[in-house]
Amino acid sequence: ALQMQRFNVGEDCPVFDGLYEFCQLSTGGSVAGAVKLNKQATDIAINWAGGLHHAKKSEASGFCYVNDIVLAILELLKYHQRVLYIDVDIHHGDGVEEAFYTTDRVMTCSFHKYGEYFPGTGDLRDIGAGKGKYYAVNFPLRDGIDDDSYESIFQPLISKVMEMYQPKG
Repeated sequence: ALQMQRFNVGEDCPVFDGLYEFCQLSTGGSVAGAVKLNKQATDIAINWAGGLHHAKKSEASGFCYVNDIVLAILELLKYHQRVLYIDVDIHHGDGVEEAFYTTDRVMTCSFHKYGEYFPGTGDLRDIGAGKGKYYAVNFPLRDGIDDDSYESIFQPLISKVMEMYQPKG
């Protein structure tokens, strides 16, 4: 029980039969996709079982046990100087942002519901630190945003991010 508490496993990250295999598959799919991108064996890689953006280095969170995104980005960084991560999930991608908060090699850009909503992070003023200052972009959204409003925010912001950051991966 103490070991489970240490890694935040239990409440919103329940232990279940096959958990280890699930983590292997979800993480392996994302890393394999990154390897294919690095080898230029594909232009697009999608892992429908991935996207577990809340897990931290030593802690499960928000039904996310292993942060496959962080591991895939680390793989991309072996071949690419700069990687842009865009998160359009309703929840802030806190685990990914935390992993790269102090580097300029990864820019994280998160569009998410904000306020009294899990994980409660991703404030507009959270912009990175040290070498990573200005490489975390958070766009907190109000409840009830419609598609047209979302598109009118997303397109110009991502265009400017792409222009300024010029990602390589």
